[in-house]
Amino acid sequence: MSFEIMHFRGSEKILKEKNMVQEIKLTMEYLNDVLTGTFHKSELLRQALNEMGWRNNGDLNILDGRRYYYKGFRKRVAIEGNLASYEYIQEALLRLQVGFDKKKIDMGIVLVTAQRSEKSPLGSTKELVKKEIEYLYPTISLPVIVALFDLGRPYGLMEEEKGIKKNEKVKPQSKKDKSEKSTRASKIKTPESLDNDGEHEIPSPEEELKTAIMKESQKSVKKKKRQLVHMPPHSPVGPPLAA
Repeated sequence: MSFEIMHFRGSEKILKEKNMVQEIKLTMEYLNDVLTGTFHKSELLRQALNEMGWRNNGDLNILDGRRYYYKGFRKRVAIEGNLASYEYIQEALLRLQVGFDKKKIDMGIVLVTAQRSEKSPLGSTKELVKKEIEYLYPTISLPVIVALFDLGRPYGLMEEEKGIKKNEKVKPQSKKDKSEKSTRASKIKTPESLDNDGEHEIPSPEEELKTAIMKESQKSVKKKKRQLVHMPPHSPVGPPLAA
């Protein structure tokens, strides 16, 4: 994440005359540190500029009697910009030009995002800025600095995207896959389903022997029960007595 400062129409010379070269550099570095990876850039931008002494001198008003204010103002240098959209550069230049024509400022600084669509046929943001400044002359003629900020994506979105990518590695089951899996599972014979279907596994020899013994034992028990049932009442038990 970084920023780049571009000078136009003698703005660098004016900063040297005002002894503000290092001051502008430190301000841009601080804005970069504060705003990188954040959501609410507009609010944080005002707060950061206030902390650097760009919003507490009472000279932010662009036109007397109107509620148009610069983002920052110091030593007749005004700051304008919008770090959410590159297209704001033209509006920012116009607002600065008004102050320059009114003899209120000597130069301006435009803060703008360097992030644009990768599919854009207009080239890099740096090349586009040069063309815009050239095409807008003489309508926009003030000395100006354009600071391009690459503040990256908000940290919350980055973490969320990482989580989505991790989840994408595990391919979710489609309805068709789930249906086929359910069908296959229903065809698998469990011991309970085998008993219900009347299908049994082939028993081992030992199991066959146990089964045969149990059957013989059951037959013997049934036979004895029948004998007891058909036995005449009060029949003597044991051998007959001798006369």
